[in-house]
Amino acid sequence: MNNQTDVTEFIFLVFSNHPNLQGLFFLVFLVIYLTTLLGNMLIITATRVIPALQTPMYYFLSNLSFLDICYTSTSIPVMLVNFFRERKTISYEGCLSQIFFLVTCAGTECVLLAAMAYDRYVAICHPLQYPVLMSGKVCVFLVSGSWLCGMVNSLTHTVLAATLILCGPNQISHFLCDIPLLLKLSCSDTSVNESVLHVASATIGLSPCLFTAVSYILIISAILQIPSAQGRNKAFSTCASHLTVVVVFYGMANLNYDQPREGYSLDIDILVSVLFCVMTPMLNPIIYSLRNKEVKRALRKLVGGCAF
Repeated sequence: MNNQTDVTEFIFLVFSNHPNLQGLFFLVFLVIYLTTLLGNMLIITATRVIPALQTPMYYFLSNLSFLDICYTSTSIPVMLVNFFRERKTISYEGCLSQIFFLVTCAGTECVLLAAMAYDRYVAICHPLQYPVLMSGKVCVFLVSGSWLCGMVNSLTHTVLAATLILCGPNQISHFLCDIPLLLKLSCSDTSVNESVLHVASATIGLSPCLFTAVSYILIISAILQIPSAQGRNKAFSTCASHLTVVVVFYGMANLNYDQPREGYSLDIDILVSVLFCVMTPMLNPIIYSLRNKEVKRALRKLVGGCAF
């Protein structure tokens, strides 16, 4: 306890091994960030102004796009500013705020993807009941519930993180603040924090993933029972984009949080985190614009016939 310090800021060690490439890193992440903003804003605008996209499926999609904008805006602007600073720092309060918003967005996206899977399940397996089961009130309830789950989970983690006693160096080998990183810097008992992390992984992470998997098993089973090939292709095309997004999201999350403890360098760890935290929000609108004909058609109309 003699080494206990009052931490007022944290120093990011991200990309510190490549000081001559700071300008290149800044340009790459700036392009990624602007592409993410543009792609997701186009999706949101299209679902609001194009009548053909004003359905429950695209209501969820617009919320997913808004969520991706919030997710990237929590981490990338801070990183871009730090590329021009000799000491890449973030305040203690800023670190806790970043944790709150990042965990909120990650948890909300897990539940929202499950809600989108339920929407596709009802549309394909119970088409006659779809207008009732997926009414406007139900859609608002599912989206609000997703945000509420993410915020409650995040608030719990953030409050517990604020009670940690931080000792020794205030250096974080990353480009953002995350709960496991703060636990490594703590000299107090972290058993409660770790237990809550395990519970949250099961309830906010694993449960929606299993729900989504079961939904798509039922969806694929129902599609295979459609007699005509054209009908099967049409049914599958309505959920192909969402299924691709789910696979990318959980695949990247698995790489990010289930890395082996040995054999990973700092650069590889940062690369995997960039793929999950930075690239995934940029890929979502690209996947929907490439694999969904209605979105592609709406985007062409929105931008005045430009090719996508």
